[in-house]
Order: sequence, then structure tokens, then C-alpha cells
Amino acid sequence: MRRRLIQSTLAVVLVVIAVFGVSLVIVETRTISSTAQERVDLEAVRLASIVDSRLIGTGTVDEHFLREQIRDARYAVIRIPGEPVVEVGEKPSGDVLRGRATGEEGESVLVEEPRSSVTREVGRTLLIIGLVALLAVIAAVLLAIRQANRLASPLTDLAETAERLGSGDPRPRHKRYGVPELDRVADVLDSSAERIARMLTAERRLAADASHQLRTPLTALSMRLEEITLTDEPETVKEEATIALSQVERLTDVVDRLLTNSRDPRSGSAVTFELDDVIQQQIAEWRPAYRSEGRAIVSSGKRHLTAVGTPGAVAQVLAALIENSLMHGGGTVALRTRVTGNQAVVEVTDEGPGVPADLGARIFERAISGRNSTGIGLAVARDLAEADGGRLELLQGRPPVFGLFLSRTHPPKKPPEDGGRTVR
Repeated sequence: MRRRLIQSTLAVVLVVIAVFGVSLVIVETRTISSTAQERVDLEAVRLASIVDSRLIGTGTVDEHFLREQIRDARYAVIRIPGEPVVEVGEKPSGDVLRGRATGEEGESVLVEEPRSSVTREVGRTLLIIGLVALLAVIAAVLLAIRQANRLASPLTDLAETAERLGSGDPRPRHKRYGVPELDRVADVLDSSAERIARMLTAERRLAADASHQLRTPLTALSMRLEEITLTDEPETVKEEATIALSQVERLTDVVDRLLTNSRDPRSGSAVTFELDDVIQQQIAEWRPAYRSEGRAIVSSGKRHLTAVGTPGAVAQVLAALIENSLMHGGGTVALRTRVTGNQAVVEVTDEGPGVPADLGARIFERAISGRNSTGIGLAVARDLAEADGGRLELLQGRPPVFGLFLSRTHPPKKPPEDGGRTVR
């Protein structure tokens, strides 16, 4: 590209020099020749005037007198009627310029000048024009190189940016070049890099959420299947199989919920449901795990509360809190329900050491954990709660108390865009 820009610029400059330079040479040559001829003619007229004055004054004109009047070593011939021809100077050879004039006393004056003087002047003019043309070519080449570097370097950078995007590095460069077209391309590449980065982040987040959210139901399902393999009582097998089927349904609901949130975090359909049903289902699901650890899980508080949300999402939030207490807490885990304003609150607490003070404000951030865990569970739980129009908060650090706030009434529907008219 650099070579093409330099060659095209140089070609344009050479064409301009050829067109205007040749025209200028022709005009200057004619001007110099015309000026030299006028100069010889004027010299002849001047000598004729001097001869007239001499004839009127003294009546004689000699060679010595005229020699003092000739300029620039020109050759002059003066013919006076009745007088000998007077020649002044050395007659030039070759091509000459001639100027003639006739005086008032009838004398004729011929002045000759070698054309070589014109040639020398034309040569000097051509040399000046040639030097100017050479300087113009040099300046054009330097300007073309600078312009080529200015355009080629950004294109190289943009190509490297595009290659980096293709290799999986979506960091935007935010570099601009002062050329509107190139800056536009850079803007598009940076926007694409940001979109790709968001997409990759969303994909990684979905994978992390899926692995974390699917782990709990799969663990519970495996525990139920182990109970079935260890018992020979038909009633127990039937009971455990029924619970296992409910675990499969919950697993399906988790998958659907994850896929829905990956498309639109707030696309869930909220319904009115009984909080007791979700809480008792979670207690029944987690009681074997707590029993195996020598711990208990209980519920208390106001009964028969209704809330607005997605039961599957609320179950996932409570499962994340219960699992968090199982891994990091101690003693009995209690799920308490209460009412505050128009919200139903489910508090999850245990008798463990609680949340360290330095993690209290960051406990819901991803990759933040007090022990060797993924640090994803509470972040996912908070996102699920907010997607349902609720919120999840750490109400107390020691002992730990997490509060899930859910609305008890449906949010008002937005009026139709046509101002309230029913569209049929």
C-alpha cells in the first residue's frame, strides 16, 4: 500500500510538472526572445536619435564618437546620405538579433546582437524551472511517504485488532488515528470487542451457574437413589422414588430457569404461591444431608404466608442459603418466616461463626468466599431473587442471618400504549 500511494502521488506530480512545466518553458522562451528583440530595436532608435542630434549640432558623425554610445558590445552600422558607412563594434557570427531605425536626417541605423545571449538567458530560466520541479518531486515523495505511513500504520493496527478478536482476545484498544474513516472502523471493532467480551462473560457465567445450580439437585437425587439401594422395604422404596422424581422435576426446572435467565434475566413469570410448601420441600430435601453431619434443620415463624414470584427460583435461592450453612455454618439451621410491610421475609440462620467482617459487604460478589468454595452460590441466589422482583440481603454477620424479601402482591400492570383502550 505504501508503494502504491508513493507511486500514485509521484505520477500525479510528474503529470502536473509535465503539463505546466512545458507550458511555462514555452511562454518564458517566447517572452525572453521578445524582450531581447525589443531591447535591440530600442537600441537602434536610441542610436538614431543620437546621430540626429550630432548631425544637427556639428554636422559630423565619426566612429570614435559612436563607439562610446554602443552598449553591451553590440555591432552597429550607420548609413548617412552622402557620408561613408560607419561601423562600430565587431560583427557577430551565426544567428543574430537585428534592430533597425531611421533618423530625421535620413540616416539609417542597424544594430545586431548575438542570439547566444537569449540562449543563455533561456538556459538559466530552464535551470530554475528544473530545480523547482525537482524540489516539487522531492516534496511530493516525502509527503507521500508521510501520508502512506499515516494510512498504512492504522490499517496494520486495525488488522492486528481484528486478528486478536478472532483469536479470542476481545479487549478493545480505544485507539484513534485522526482519520474519520479509520476511526469509524476502529469504533466498530471496539464495539464488536465489547459485545464479544459480554457474550463470553455471559457464556462463562452460565457455565459456572449451571455447574453450581445443578450440583445440589444432583447430590440430593444421588442420596435418594442410595437410600433406595440400601433398603428392601417397598414402602420406603416407593417414598424415596417419589422424592427422587420430585428431584428430577426440580432439576428440569433448574435447567429451564438457567436457560431462561441466559436469554433474559427478568423474563420469569411471577405467580402467587405458598411459602410453606417451598420451605417444607427444601427441609425435606436437605434433612438427610444435615442428619449425616449430625445437625438439624427446622422452620419457624408465621405460617400460611403467600408470596409473588417463581417457586422454582425461590427454591433455588433457599437451597443456596441452606447449602451455604451446611458448608460454612454450624449447629441447627433455622428457616424463619415473617411479614414486614407488604413483603414476606424468609430468614435463614445457623449457629456457626458467621460471616467475617471483611467479607460482609462483598459476600454476594462472585468469586468471594470465606473458605475454599467457588464463591458463586450467593451471587447466583441474589441474581435469582432480583429477577423475581425480590432481594437477598445479609441482615446479620454473627450469627449469620440471610433475609430473602419477596413481594406479597403483584406489581401494577402497565397501561396499554394506546392510553387505556382495549385493542381488538
